[in-house]
Amino acid sequence: MFGDSNAFSSFSVNDLQAAKEFYSEVLGLKVSDNPMGVLELHIQGNSNNIMIYPKPDHQPATYTVLNFLMPDLERAVDALIVKGVTFEQYHTEYLNTNDKGIMYGDGHGPDIAWFKDPAGNILSLIAQR
Repeated sequence: MFGDSNAFSSFSVNDLQAAKEFYSEVLGLKVSDNPMGVLELHIQGNSNNIMIYPKPDHQPATYTVLNFLMPDLERAVDALIVKGVTFEQYHTEYLNTNDKGIMYGDGHGPDIAWFKDPAGNILSLIAQR
């Protein structure tokens, strides 16, 4: 029933203009305004766009809302640090990041680094293998 349907992902932000600037200028994505008053992220290789919508009582997601597969994770992290992005630091039993914010899977999962958009939503960069 749903296997043949088109689907897309969406998430909220508290400031649409700040989101537009972040996703276009910092992350370098193609961003367009949608007639419904939302933003569309156009990511090469995705058949559907990702929608970002304004929500006055927005609460940041406590989980990762968007993952980017990166051929060179270290280079991508360094490039975003130069642009002012701060990567999350985790030091728990299951998550342990280095000074840059990269967690190495060491064969037990992917190498990954988490950061937040201006609305506090969690995004990640994952090493593409």
